[in-house]
Order: sequence, then structure tokens, then C-alpha cells
Amino acid sequence: MRFGVNTWVWTSPLTTSELETLAPKVKQMGFDWIEVPFEGVDDFDPSEAGRIVKDNGLGVSAAAAIGPDRDLIHPDASIRENGMNYIRACIDACQKIGVQNLIGPIYAAVGRTWQQTVDERKHDVDLLVQNLSRLSQYAQDRGVVLCLEPLNRFETSFINTCEQVIEVVDRVNSPSCGILLDTFHMCIEEKSLGAAIRLAGISRLKHFHACENDRGAPGSGHVPWADVAQALKDIGYDGAVVIESFTDKVKSIARAAAIWRAFEPSQDALAQNGLKFLKGLLA
Repeated sequence: MRFGVNTWVWTSPLTTSELETLAPKVKQMGFDWIEVPFEGVDDFDPSEAGRIVKDNGLGVSAAAAIGPDRDLIHPDASIRENGMNYIRACIDACQKIGVQNLIGPIYAAVGRTWQQTVDERKHDVDLLVQNLSRLSQYAQDRGVVLCLEPLNRFETSFINTCEQVIEVVDRVNSPSCGILLDTFHMCIEEKSLGAAIRLAGISRLKHFHACENDRGAPGSGHVPWADVAQALKDIGYDGAVVIESFTDKVKSIARAAAIWRAFEPSQDALAQNGLKFLKGLLA
């Protein structure tokens, strides 16, 4: 099992120079994995990013930022196509960096919520499956896996639960389309975090975010961590476990994610305390 942290903990948007500073810092803290966000696909140089993470002996994943103009199921076809082009650009950047897992709510804009009828939802799921099938083939040809993340009901009304994301992933039926589960969102939407992890299973669960209920340091709140640890053990999960939290500098999703205050005395403390707890829980 590898333990990582998303650079959103410290900065936004990520630049090449900031990654040059953060990568050795993350390594020194004891992490062996780093996650880089693509708020804009030109924010940093992917080839240089690949060199930086390799020089620091880190594994790496990437996060897609799905804003209003990147929505894969939006009624406006031009917005959908822009979203498809953005994900393709992210996949191309992943290939240059050496990233396997591209994660995030790769379906609808973060913060867009709307009421759907049964027929409207069926139409949108069909549309998403169609678009993800195309993207998954593009990803597979480049050695990348799309990891779809259910979000809580306040950030999306489309995919909130493990059961809902399984429906999509199973219909896409591609080795390059899997699931990311995040304990922050699961605490709001799942009856049992352990049951959701077991439902996803090792064949679908490709990535994992270990986040506290308030986005603070893992272990500092009321996530049922023993249940999470047992479920990951039960399915034989041995992939990356990444802390994802945010600084209020993250303008791209600050409103949707409601990032209004600091969660710990410092961002370094959030990362270090969370890592110490997760290693004790899972290592």
C-alpha cells in the first residue's frame, strides 16, 4: 500500500516550480505518493513533472477538475465536447508524467445539482456511458485508467453512491474505467463505508482517498476508520491511499467544496498528522 497526498493541500493551481518544491517536501514527510491536479492542462509542464516525481522516488496520480464548461452530460453539446477534449488532454498529460490513475468526478460539473425524473436520469446515464466508453478506449491506448469518484449530494446530484458509480463502470466495461472512493463523501452518502468498499470490490476499486469528515487530518474526526481498514483488507486493496484536502487558494472548486476556513493549525500539520495516523491504521 502506498500513502500519498494531493498538492491541493498546499497550493492552487499547481505550477512546475511549486511541484519542484513540494515533491521533496512530501517525500521528506514520509509519503511515497503525490497527486497532481489538472485545473488547467497547461498549468505545469507534464514532462518536467514526470522528471520531478521520478527524481524524488514518488508514485503519482492526477486529479481532473470538472468545472461548468467540462460537463460530460450537459444539455449543451459544445460543453460536452469541451469536457471530452479536456479529459483527452489530461490523459495525454498523464502519459507524459507517468500517471496511471486519472481520478475525479468524470461525469458532471462539481457544484451542479438538479432534479431528475427517472427517464431523464436514464438518458444522462446512457449519455455518460457512451462518452466514457470513448474516453476509456483513448485512455487504454495510453496506459491510463479513469477512476470515477462519487461526490456528496451538495456537490452533485448525479453520482453520490458506490452503487450508482458501479452501474456506470460496469456498463462501460473497460479495464481503463474504474472507481475512486473518498471517505469524506462516503460519510455523507453511504449507510456503511465498509459495505460500500466491499461492494466496489478489488476488480473495480482502483484508487482511494482517505479524508476526514471535515477535510481535516485523517484520524482527527469521526470517520469509522476501523471499518474502512477492515473492508480494504477484506477485498485485498493494495493501491494508493491519498489524503485530499484543500487550501482556500483552490478557487476552481472552493465554492462547490465549501472551503472557507483552515481545518488544522497548518497545512503541513494536516498532511503529517494524517500520514502518521494512516500508516498506523493500514501499513
